Amino acid sequence: MEKIEQKKLRNQNVISLFLEMMSCERGSGINTLSAYKRDLEEMQLFFYNHKISLLEVSTDHLIAYLHDLFQRQLVASSQRRKISVIRQFYSFLCCEKLRKDNPADTLTLPKKNHTLPKILHKKTIANLLEQAQIEANNPSPGQWQRIRTFLLIELLYATGMRVSELVTLPYHTINLKERTMIIRGKGNKERLVILSPSALHALQMYKKAHSSTKKMKDSPWLFPSSAKLGHLSRQVFARELKGLASRAGIQNESISPHVIRHAFASHLLEGGADLRTIQILLGHTDISTTQIYTHLLPYKLQKLVQDHHPLAKKKKKY
Repeated sequence: MEKIEQKKLRNQNVISLFLEMMSCERGSGINTLSAYKRDLEEMQLFFYNHKISLLEVSTDHLIAYLHDLFQRQLVASSQRRKISVIRQFYSFLCCEKLRKDNPADTLTLPKKNHTLPKILHKKTIANLLEQAQIEANNPSPGQWQRIRTFLLIELLYATGMRVSELVTLPYHTINLKERTMIIRGKGNKERLVILSPSALHALQMYKKAHSSTKKMKDSPWLFPSSAKLGHLSRQVFARELKGLASRAGIQNESISPHVIRHAFASHLLEGGADLRTIQILLGHTDISTTQIYTHLLPYKLQKLVQDHHPLAKKKKKY
């Protein structure tokens, strides 16, 4: 029987191997890998306290662990992620012949909770962008930061990209001549998006403000930072966005980068775009993720049927 410390070392090794595979073969991003690492190390600690190695875990052991998780009343999305990574982890161990059986094979995911996203009215977005532009045009000290905030919001609303995709945009990703931009999303998948005239205007302001700065010239990022990451963090942008919203007279509790992404999708749907197009623009792998937006416009969809369905125009006969 192995000593407990040796088991702990083996657990860490197989976790590292799994994360390396997810990064190299499946292109998982930093945030995904960090979440997977936390989930697996949490499971590893649970079994370590019970003197069980991850390589010795049975289905009953996993059920006991999941019961412990459910006792903490985690939201359904967190439960789904934790179970999903456990299934992938043990599938990987079987493929690598580190285990003969897969103890996670029969684990099922809890039902998806389709929480409707918050939606900002078009006028609210317009007010937010107007305030951002007013502040960007202010020549007082700190103007470049205000121009950066203006550009970040313009790009977010023009493309609907994820905030993690936005802050990690390479400097040369934008084609000004074609008015396009390539976004590298989840799983290293690339998609092409079109830039709005207002986003291009904000970009030109930003490039002009930074054309002479050493920070911009030497950095590969569109939004460089002196922080460890080398680029602007999601947290800093979220903070700047809430501050701007407050100055625009908007309740900042309802504002976040993700809410603006939702606004992009819902406003496109309201304008007549089809779900498949929105799916491509958002970078959703599964269209069921995009279908949640159809629940946001019940009145408009009802009116569309009433106005265009042939039977809706016929008068009832009694």
